[in-house]
Amino acid sequence: VQLQASGGGLVQAGGSLRLSCAASGGSFSRYTVGWFRQAPGKERVFVGALSYSGIGRAYEDSVKGRFTIFRDNARNTVYLQMTSLEPEDTAIYYCARAQSSEYYTGPTTPWGSWGQGTQVTVSS
Repeated sequence: VQLQASGGGLVQAGGSLRLSCAASGGSFSRYTVGWFRQAPGKERVFVGALSYSGIGRAYEDSVKGRFTIFRDNARNTVYLQMTSLEPEDTAIYYCARAQSSEYYTGPTTPWGSWGQGTQVTVSS
């Protein structure tokens, strides 16, 4: 499967963005999906995950209540809705699909496929 992330851009603090991640050559429908981000000079870190069933959800503490992951299986696309953005959210955002179908362990889910990343820049 190949993942294509898009939707990044420049936004002012307090604004919103919706990132998309489209899958080709495979499906999201039975897989846990996740979003990660990498700020300049830092390691890639977990942002959030949505289980294959849609029931399990996990978010990094700093984004709880501001970011939401959801999926559209008909479009084979997952989204990261980001609101109340802060300059600290500036990073390259990556989507990921779990290595195995119907498997979810939150942030520790083994990830098998990654998108190429999309830049989000939040100005103060």
